[in-house]
Amino acid sequence: MLVSIVVPVLDEKENLEPLAQAVDSALLPAWDYELIFVDDGSHDGSLEVLRHLVSGNRRLGYISFSRNFGHQTALKAGIEAARGGCVITMDGDFQHPPALLPSILEAWKPGIEVVATIRNEAPRGSSGRPSFLKRKTSRLFYALANAFSGQRLEPGSADFRLLSRKAADIIVSMRERELFLRGAVPWMGLPTATVTYEAAPRRSGSTKYSFAKMWTLALDGMTSFGVRPLRLASIAGAFISLAGFVYALYALCMRLFTSRTVEGWTSLLVSVLIVGGIQLLCLGLVGEYLGKLFIEAKGRPGYIVKESFLELGRRGESGERNSGTDQ
Repeated sequence: MLVSIVVPVLDEKENLEPLAQAVDSALLPAWDYELIFVDDGSHDGSLEVLRHLVSGNRRLGYISFSRNFGHQTALKAGIEAARGGCVITMDGDFQHPPALLPSILEAWKPGIEVVATIRNEAPRGSSGRPSFLKRKTSRLFYALANAFSGQRLEPGSADFRLLSRKAADIIVSMRERELFLRGAVPWMGLPTATVTYEAAPRRSGSTKYSFAKMWTLALDGMTSFGVRPLRLASIAGAFISLAGFVYALYALCMRLFTSRTVEGWTSLLVSVLIVGGIQLLCLGLVGEYLGKLFIEAKGRPGYIVKESFLELGRRGESGERNSGTDQ
């Protein structure tokens, strides 16, 4: 059976050839495979390296975007192009160790549609241990996503997973433009096995997930699988309104039945700040959902392919580099 490996690439020039060699060593001769790189608008010469790699290896192929469309979009594009009986997605920086691929395939047994991986935190002093800030932001990401999305995400999970052909086809059928794969895969509810691993140190380059990108990903996770944030905002608004009504009754009673005046500057200022903050938060949440509707309503393609090179015979192609637009 053919195994498809999908690797999104963003400025990973130094990692591409070693990764292709590592995947080859991990899978052959036991598994037949294809390795599809998805160049997400790199500027470091990654595309030139990919052109060189595919010219000498029929198992390798690539898709190159016209610009950066995002990690999740690159993953979906690779899944759409994959033709294997299963699809494994992984990053190209060696933090998803290629040596784990046989273990993932061994865990894929009859009845199992998804093999997820869970990252164990490396011990103190280990070269693969993430920084303090990275660990804290990662925990914050999972805490926010689990609290607000209504879809349980396992802490330590990542986009290093195996999808059966059935699961991959379901992912391809999801037409939303900003697909959050970490939530979409467990959302399917398909039988899942789990493999744990210890993240290896990045071989070369630096992480592309800044705090801003992590926050954007967290927002996608919170708003892609339900309206729980809006409901929580409504509950908070109702609570604040009730508290304000009770305080208004208290102020009115103090004014009518006592000689004491209500000293209000501090309490008034605090009340205005709290209520104003809640209102802005609610408006922001509504705006987030409206923004998603606006993007989806325009119906633009999820990505634009500048150039691609895939195996001979695929979907009637003759193997030449192609340019075009895909959904």
